[in-house]
Amino acid sequence: MSAPTELYPALAHVRPGLAELGSTIGPMTVPAGAELFSENKPCQGFPLVLDGEVRVSRHSGDGRSLELYRVVPGELCLVSSACLFRSQPLSAHGVATRPTTLLLIPPPVFARWLETPEFRDAVLGLFAERMSDLTALIDAVAFHKLDHRLAAALLGHGHALATTHQALADELGTVREIVTRLLRRFEREGWVELSRERILICNSAALRDLAAALQT
Repeated sequence: MSAPTELYPALAHVRPGLAELGSTIGPMTVPAGAELFSENKPCQGFPLVLDGEVRVSRHSGDGRSLELYRVVPGELCLVSSACLFRSQPLSAHGVATRPTTLLLIPPPVFARWLETPEFRDAVLGLFAERMSDLTALIDAVAFHKLDHRLAAALLGHGHALATTHQALADELGTVREIVTRLLRRFEREGWVELSRERILICNSAALRDLAAALQT
């Protein structure tokens, strides 16, 4: 695991520094599936991921979920920073996708760090990067067919994908029944083979052709 200042170079300039804060900010390690923050709750601190990954998503009243982005080591959480900037409740939900180690910077310390140009520039740069990601997500949700997006989600994991229909539905921001219907269509076409919590890719070329339609 890399040192925090290697992952986040701006930390070398902030005051109080990590050494001054000591163990009050961690590091803390959580298991896969651990909830780090949730919608409409106060932000307890600004997370700096040292190892692992955090999935940030929005939930609807009917139980559906839409992934907004993921935070890996060296990246910053847009939702947490926006919450702290505006002193408002969190607008999304954060869950560790695998064992994750992070530092949790208290809100008053985050506010002081923003007075440091290097750290402030890093946070503002995050806003620009995440805005581009979210614009692409909105475009995909609003303008692209779900079957194209599902085909893209199945690619890049090798010949066997260990997942559930519900997990795919959460990733795509839809309901399990629709994903199941599309996967059965893919199976009839001979593109995939379905089993319990496992999807075997039988014709990746066909899936790639369908996914390529996202770019047209």
